[in-house]
Amino acid sequence: MTTETTEATGTRRVAEAAEIAGSRAPLGTASVPAAVLVVRHEEEAGAGLVGERLVRAGLRLDVVRAWEGEALPAGLGGHAGLLVLGGAVNCEDDDAAPWLPGVRALVREAVTEEIPLLGICLGGQIVAHALGGSVTTRPQGPELGAVPLRRLPAATDDPVLGGVPDGALAAQWHWDEVHRLPSGAVPLLTGDDCPHQAFRVGSACWAVQFHPEAGGDTVAEWAAEDGERLRESGTDPEALVAAVREAEPELRAVWGAVAEAWGAVVRAHADARRWRPLV
Repeated sequence: MTTETTEATGTRRVAEAAEIAGSRAPLGTASVPAAVLVVRHEEEAGAGLVGERLVRAGLRLDVVRAWEGEALPAGLGGHAGLLVLGGAVNCEDDDAAPWLPGVRALVREAVTEEIPLLGICLGGQIVAHALGGSVTTRPQGPELGAVPLRRLPAATDDPVLGGVPDGALAAQWHWDEVHRLPSGAVPLLTGDDCPHQAFRVGSACWAVQFHPEAGGDTVAEWAAEDGERLRESGTDPEALVAAVREAEPELRAVWGAVAEAWGAVVRAHADARRWRPLV
């Protein structure tokens, strides 16, 4: 596990390891900022803009690079939030990604204990699957590029997504999607081609299908990796990248504000629990 100060490029890291797995450290003090456990599934999918804004808000990112064999903590003790990022693996493919059962356990713990949770793309699919929903491969092919979203009525009073304007563009890059929401989930955002773009479970768990962390540079990396199969299917990856680059000022404004709003929920959770004695 490493402590990261920013992941604007997905690569900046401090050198010192943060050995806090399983600890009962305070959730934030004047000298030790509240920590968010970040689960990364691959090199090309870091916390990006979301990570930037969380760090700017004074939070610490404790990052597990799961695909490199870094171990997940047994629980969320010492963490004020859980951020589960995207990746190319299917959320049910435990053979390809043997850390997934541990991620599901952390998701369930976060929901049960009302620890703020944000799942992004694959992370959102893991949330749905772990809580009893279902995920499927899109029969119509992937959703890619800059795609407009629509607000649903429950978004109005949502503390994280309530400020997202109707028609806001979001960066998309996914071949799978949530097919059925978990019981009790509240839909917040939808789209013309993918119905479950954002939902909330309980009081402190959010999941999104799109990539609020991604800008043009990140999408360009994904397009370079997937370019051959996209061209074979008649899709122009360069056009997708250009669309995201054109939308980037809006993406940074809208989803940066969402990241800050989720960070505020994390900080409030840390403040509320700071009084608890260590055990």
